[in-house]
Order: sequence, then C-alpha cells, then structure tokens
Amino acid sequence: MKPFLILQLRPEDEAADGEFHAILEKGGLSASRVHRIRLERDGLPNGLDLNAYAGVVVGGGPGCVSDAPADKTPDEARAEAAMLSLMPEITSRDIPFMGCCYGIGILAHHLGGDVSKARYGEPVGPVLCELTDEGARDPLLEGLPRGFHALVGHKEAVQNLPPGTVHLMSSTPCPFQMIRYGQRVYATQFHPEADGDVFAERIRIYKDRGYFPPAQADTLTKAVYATDVSTPPDILNRFFRLFG
Repeated sequence: MKPFLILQLRPEDEAADGEFHAILEKGGLSASRVHRIRLERDGLPNGLDLNAYAGVVVGGGPGCVSDAPADKTPDEARAEAAMLSLMPEITSRDIPFMGCCYGIGILAHHLGGDVSKARYGEPVGPVLCELTDEGARDPLLEGLPRGFHALVGHKEAVQNLPPGTVHLMSSTPCPFQMIRYGQRVYATQFHPEADGDVFAERIRIYKDRGYFPPAQADTLTKAVYATDVSTPPDILNRFFRLFG
C-alpha cells in the first residue's frame, strides 16, 4: 500500500507534533503508513513524486494566505510557497487531498477564490456545522449526521465559493466549512483531527497569537472539553480508508 503524505506548516514543534499525532490517531493510521514533511522547516525534498502517495493531507497553522508578504515570517512564507507549488498537480490530476483549516485557504487561493479577513473569521471554540444537500450525497460524508459540532479558530476565511468547487458544509458564522474540487480534492475550515485535548494544547500554545484575548484561555479550554466533537474525526478516518 502506498503511504499518505502529511504536510505541515506549524513552526512550533509542540503544536506540529501534536497535530501529526492527532492525524494518525483520528485517521486510524500507523506512522509507517505516512511520510511526514514539515514544510516551514525542511521545505519540499528535491524530486518529490506525488505518484508515490495514496493521497495528501495538509494541516493548519498560524499563518494566513491573505496576509501581505511583509507580514509573513520567512518560515510561513516558505511553507506556503511549497504547498502552493503542489496544488496545480493535485487539482489537475484529482489526487486525493484533505486540506484542514489553512488547507482550505490554500486550495481556494490556488483556484482563484477570494480568501480574506473581511468576513467569516471564527473565534476559537466549537461551532455547529451542517451538511448541504450536496454534502449529504458526497461519498466521504454520506450517512453522517446532517448537523454536528466541530472545533474552529481562524482569522481569514473563504469569502465566496471558489470556481469549480462543490459546497459540502456550512455554519452560521462561516458559510464555507467544507468544499470539494473534482471528485477527490477536499478541504475543511474546521479541524477534523481535533478533540478537546488537541485544542486545549493549541489554546495554550497560541494564546498570544491574536486569536483571542489571553485572559479567555481557561474559559475556551473548558468550552472545547464540554462539546461533543466525535463526528469530524470520522471524516478524516473515511478519507484514509476511501483512498488508501
């Protein structure tokens, strides 16, 4: 069986490691079934061949696609450029892809969509997501509850449905929670790998990064632990089973 390619953009070691282990755990994968690359640190290896992989998963991060180049750290700029360099092949060949949070901005930006901080940013915490009719028919989502909670936290968002994409999931504060391009290229605004433990760790790590007032960290931590977010990991697990 081919491995999955896990691409990460988080510059903080603790956050990157936590995300990686959450992807493995929630996806039902062993470390031997994946190839992990931290783009912000290592970039893409020369001669990377996407044919060698069953699919690609890209995680989240504190950067924003819509930030001006001068506002991005060198690590953030390097990671984002590396990820965007793969998108033409992924989308043209319909390579299985799951972009989580930052990943929806990457996909939408590549497709010419409007990604900005103008509207639809969501504070850190749980949000009720709802499947569209197209989402309920999608093979990755079919049979899931029409509404369920997921964990979010993002400053920028997709402002309009990108050209050629299918709208799969929405929420009241952010209409574009999940989209699909082609038949196998997916992206979510929420974090399908995250549960209360994962988000509590990120709240601690990112409490001074402008997502929320630092004094709210304890309240937000209690909120993420108090919410049932058992459905989103099913989406990640289904992705690996469907395309692996």
